[in-house]
Amino acid sequence: MSPALILGVLGVVYGDIGTSPLYALKASVLHFAADGVERWEVLGLLSLIFWSLILTVTIKYVVFVLRADNRGEGGILALMALAQRCARTERGRWLVALVGMAGACLFFGDGIITPAISVLSAVEGLKIVSPAFEEAVIPLSLVILFALFLVQYRGTGSMGAIFGPVCALWFASIGLLGLIEIVREPEVLVALSPTYAIHFCYVYRLAAFIAMGSVVLAVTGAEALYADMGHFGKRPIQFAWMSFVLPALALNYFGQGALLLSTPEALENPFFLLAPEWLRLPLVVLATAATIIASQAMISGAYSIARQCVQLGFSPRLEVRHTSVTEEGQIYLPQVNFALLIGVVILVMEFRNSDSLAAAYGIAVTGTFLCTSTLAILVFRRQFHWSLPLTLGVFTPLLALDAVFFIANVLKIPDGGYVPLVLGAILMLLMTTWYRGRQLLFARFRQDSLPLKSFLARLPQSRTIRVPGIAVFMTGQADYVPGALLHNLKHNKVLHERVLFVTVLNEDVPQVGPDRRREVQELGAGIHRVILRYGFQESPNIPRELEGLREIGVPFDTMQSSYFLGRETLVQAVVPKMSRWRQWLFTLMSRNAVPATEFFRIPSDRVVELGVRVAI
Repeated sequence: MSPALILGVLGVVYGDIGTSPLYALKASVLHFAADGVERWEVLGLLSLIFWSLILTVTIKYVVFVLRADNRGEGGILALMALAQRCARTERGRWLVALVGMAGACLFFGDGIITPAISVLSAVEGLKIVSPAFEEAVIPLSLVILFALFLVQYRGTGSMGAIFGPVCALWFASIGLLGLIEIVREPEVLVALSPTYAIHFCYVYRLAAFIAMGSVVLAVTGAEALYADMGHFGKRPIQFAWMSFVLPALALNYFGQGALLLSTPEALENPFFLLAPEWLRLPLVVLATAATIIASQAMISGAYSIARQCVQLGFSPRLEVRHTSVTEEGQIYLPQVNFALLIGVVILVMEFRNSDSLAAAYGIAVTGTFLCTSTLAILVFRRQFHWSLPLTLGVFTPLLALDAVFFIANVLKIPDGGYVPLVLGAILMLLMTTWYRGRQLLFARFRQDSLPLKSFLARLPQSRTIRVPGIAVFMTGQADYVPGALLHNLKHNKVLHERVLFVTVLNEDVPQVGPDRRREVQELGAGIHRVILRYGFQESPNIPRELEGLREIGVPFDTMQSSYFLGRETLVQAVVPKMSRWRQWLFTLMSRNAVPATEFFRIPSDRVVELGVRVAI
């Protein structure tokens, strides 16, 4: 493993969890600060944070979940694809899809809250430098966030070169600051023993349960370890965590705890007060840079998840712009970027400080944890053939801890936890409506369309006039005649000399190899069926693939080709399969989807669209 690879892991994978010390311990201790904080309370909370890092991040993600890769790729939707292969019934596949969609929806909630809370918590360090900066926190945070989102169209390649070194400096700095304070107050290290966490929970019980809603802030960003596995591989992520990130985080948390033991009034902001006065302003600048990097990682992740949702059939087509000529994964989605920006600005203006936003943050993270653990149980049991006792023995305690974190955050719904829940519910409604609507649409096409075999059998006797040129008919049903072809025959009475029926299939793998990309079958004189397969992390390019047909002896000339597409007009059936309001929603989403010509990169001047009325 090269140093450059480890630096890349630090910059992309660990930016989010690396900025958690800015607010996690402070938010946890504030639950018990009304009548002053006692020594055993600080030690108990430190022990809870440390063992949450060990159990949730180290044991769950680093040791086990990173094993569940989908051809090298990770993330909640990749795990969902693996789990769907293990499901034995159609109902089981649908339930797995629901869990995956729920995890994706909560991830988007996390993607909105992370930039807001991270940048706010960093800029709030200015108040420690001088109280005169208090009024500047909100405007400065908004300026940074606007700048961050407005430069997204340029891609992350130019920024990526500095991500790793900045994060390496960040982790080294926070670890060193913590170590200095630990040396001054070494007794804080007794909190490494889990007995302090157990004693704290035994004494406080319900209050300790509520505090777990803030303790979980220390492990936010753990999902990034799994989601970014495809970029770096499993071993560099594991190595960076065990050798660098975990020690730096532990040192900083225990350093903050040591400061609170010696100086209880440091609770105002224990992270920045760890630094000597002359270092606080540079530390604010470094923290702001680190939070921008953490935010960038979540924004890029939101783009990837959104594209996966499109490819897996959970979302209408979205505009995807590639920001790199060499890296397929570097993409920019304008609609997603705009939605994230609006959401982040609203959160900053509404909550106005990181402590208030902490309540909203936890529930999105813990909900994703629950979805990941649930799917992992199915994958390890059936895909990896673990015995039932081993599967339950490993994942039941981890799932129970996730449930504790989630329920503790549910109690904070009135204080802001409703934000990711409302957002997740809206996105879930949109995803399930689109998924169900497309199923009904395909079912109606199969019911009303003519089987391709029947059409080809009748074609020689039909005396249909064949005209020069190449006609490309895009169809989602490879075994049925596209409606656009039937309408073309009905109105124009002709068929081109060469006809290509092109079907795009999205598979539950990240990428499809060149050997499986194209499947070509000759159906008749000058008529071919072309099936193109894409993974959920790829963007289709139909003209490029069709030009490649010449390599296997199928003539294709871009300048002689015309693409025939059907534009569906949805109407309500006599016995509708969807409620009226949901059909309206599906129609609205269809109208606002990116046109097929743009999504499939088809030249717009070579497209013929024919209208089709479909009743569902």
